[in-house]
This record gives sequence, C-alpha cells and structure tokens, in this order.
Amino acid sequence: MAEQLPLHFEFRANQTFNDFFPGTNREIVTHLQRCVAGLGEQQIFLWGKSGLGKTHLLQACCHQAQRQNIRSFYFDLAHAELPDPAILDGLDEYDVVCFDNIECIAGNADWELAFFNFFNRHRDRGHKLIVSSCAAPNDLAIRLPDLKTRLNWGLALKIQPLTDSDRIAALIFKADQMGFEIAPQTGRFLLTHYDRDLAGLWALLEKLDKASLAAKRKLTVPFLKQILNEDSHD
Repeated sequence: MAEQLPLHFEFRANQTFNDFFPGTNREIVTHLQRCVAGLGEQQIFLWGKSGLGKTHLLQACCHQAQRQNIRSFYFDLAHAELPDPAILDGLDEYDVVCFDNIECIAGNADWELAFFNFFNRHRDRGHKLIVSSCAAPNDLAIRLPDLKTRLNWGLALKIQPLTDSDRIAALIFKADQMGFEIAPQTGRFLLTHYDRDLAGLWALLEKLDKASLAAKRKLTVPFLKQILNEDSHD
C-alpha cells in the first residue's frame, strides 16, 4: 500500500446539489448523483465552457459522498502550476475521485503517465472517477494514446448554458438560498446591465445583499441603479 497521501482539498460548503440551479442540466445532476451512490456509471467526463458550474458539480459530488460515508477526493488542476504527480499515489484507495480541469495535464509527460497508472489502479478497484474539462475528451491535447482512450471511456456529458429565463430563475433561486428576495424584473435588470457569467452574478448578489442590509432597503431597480452607479465611479 502506498504511503503517499493526497493533499487536502478545499471543501466549499455552499457547493452542494441543493445549491445548484440545473436549468436544462437536470439529467447531468442525476447521472452524477447515481455515480457517487454506486448506482450509475463508473466514470463520468463533464465538459463545457467556463462559468457553467462544473466545479460546483464536482464539489457537490464530494458533499454527497461525505453524507453517505463514502471516501472522496477533489482537486482542481488549474491552480497555478501542476503539483508533483506523486499526489496520485494512494489515491486509488478513494471511492470517488474528482479532478477539475483535466485538460491542464495535457502535454505533461510525467503527469499523463502518472494519471494513466492511477486510472488503471483506481478502475480495477471498482471506484468512481469524475473529471471535468473545457473540451470534449476527443479534443484534449493528451499525447499518451492509451490515456486519451481511457478518458473516452464511461459517460461524457456536456453541461449546457442557462437560457435567459433560466438565468433569472437562477438569480431568484440563489438569492432565496442567501436569505433575501429579488423580483423577476430585478433579475432582468441585472442580466441586461451586468456580467452574464454566473460566477460574476453570484459575486454581485453577495455584494447587493450586504448593500441592502447596510441601507435597510429592498433590492428595487432604482436601488440597483444607485449601487451600480457608485461602483462605476469607484
């Protein structure tokens, strides 16, 4: 048994399946939940553009695993430089392993070989692997042919962007999760005048919540205009 232990990962308490607004991605959520529970696919490759919630979903998988007393691990390969691939040693003992931004190992011979060996050990144990990427598995610049083949195994799921109506519903949903209320017209105003990227909108909601509490005012469109106008003059 390898003595190397994986690094501790950042566990984000607010990134569970209950905190995720799926829109048209409900089937993806179901597949991930079934995978973690051992009822679905052994391997899932989740891909799509940045800002659609891939990291949230991988974190949610680890939350579900924790609740079910399943040993899990999450790591984002996009953080700065790649760590020593030795972090993979012993990781095959984990029931559910989630790697975010798997495209980051492409072209790194040491990482590609180490991940290939980890993949085989982990799969042989019957454990679950969930990875995310900005590109489909066939489009990755992986140089090790056998690894590229293995990343095409299992189920590939493309996460879809939310429609405008879903984005407004997502804003209302997220605000409710945070403990305050926004009206549909307020949501439409935000989509029209602010960053349409969900991560940017979530960050804005946190700022608006604090401003609303400080001013003891509801989030009306005139109040939003005032806040956004003040931001533009900072």
